[in-house]
Amino acid sequence: MDGTPRNGTPLPCSPLDAGQARLIAESFRPMQAWGSRRDYYYTRGKLGSDPLYDGVLQHLPDDGQPVLDLGCGLGLFAHVLRQRGRQQGYLGVDVDSDKIARAQRAGSGLADVRFDCLDVQAPLPVHGGHVLLLDVLQYLDEAPQLELLRAVSARVAPGGRLLLRTPLATGDRRDRTTRLADRLAWLVGWMGTRPRHYPDPQRLQATLAAAGMQVAPLRPLHGRTPFNSWLLVAERPGTAANG
Repeated sequence: MDGTPRNGTPLPCSPLDAGQARLIAESFRPMQAWGSRRDYYYTRGKLGSDPLYDGVLQHLPDDGQPVLDLGCGLGLFAHVLRQRGRQQGYLGVDVDSDKIARAQRAGSGLADVRFDCLDVQAPLPVHGGHVLLLDVLQYLDEAPQLELLRAVSARVAPGGRLLLRTPLATGDRRDRTTRLADRLAWLVGWMGTRPRHYPDPQRLQATLAAAGMQVAPLRPLHGRTPFNSWLLVAERPGTAANG
């Protein structure tokens, strides 16, 4: 696709080490010996292989502004925030009510952390701070993607940031692998919807710029995974309010 980045300097980041991943995964261990350990093993594998959390935290200011995590899934980012000593308020929302229920159980001991069931295509919560939109866009058609970006931008406070990770339509091996994995996640029931549109980076950047955001160049954020993951950082000009 014309204008799609084919290369880029990967972010210098790494997954959590085995001990850190295991500590968070313990929150998802079932209370009964015969309970499902799916979330426990998923959490250990995800945190121990994906550099997403370290990469995003490098660009998320520790300034006291609250964080809205759209499409939060099991809420793993909240656990990583607290493990790294970040105390800013956190609200995670996801359309999957079962995942939100599991996130609430596992995150019940995290201070100033909330989870709620919400479709990102519905009116978003009132918010002023930082916003995370991680591995969500490809599950929306193109027009709703751009509408969501405009709505999200309105919830980024002065000095706040939108941190967006998404696959892109690059047409290479990573692109094909990502499409296959996303479709399989839908077919096995891990994701409640199928992938719909892999975004064009120029449209993303132009939409955010028109909404008053300062947009940095996209950079790869896939680490050693085979997926086509890119990070976009957009900031609202101004001075952050004291947290």
